[in-house]
Amino acid sequence: MQDQGRSTRKRTGGRLKHIRNRRKYELGRLPTETQVGEPRYRTVDVRGNGEKTRALATDVVNVNKGGETVTTEINDVVENDANPNYVRRNIITKGAIIDTDEGNARVTSRPGQNGQVNAVLVE
Repeated sequence: MQDQGRSTRKRTGGRLKHIRNRRKYELGRLPTETQVGEPRYRTVDVRGNGEKTRALATDVVNVNKGGETVTTEINDVVENDANPNYVRRNIITKGAIIDTDEGNARVTSRPGQNGQVNAVLVE
């Protein structure tokens, strides 16, 4: 979410004076909204000397199956508690349930933050 700044009104209803402009570190970015499809990635600079790899689209998932990890294809998004519209738009977020070749799996990673989809099979 982008920073909207503080409220322009006091608790009593009076106006607050604008003290200063926004700072660079107070600004956010729009959500990535990783989709199911041909893999596309983007790297973004973060504060300090780091980078994040964002998955704009992906069709590969690492599924934890018992004690082993299997790489498989993503077929569809079945359920997403973050937003019901994300199911229709095939958007993957952490906690989304996806349909894979191994069965239904719950996403445990954050594809918009680290660029990969990790999941655990749902019984």
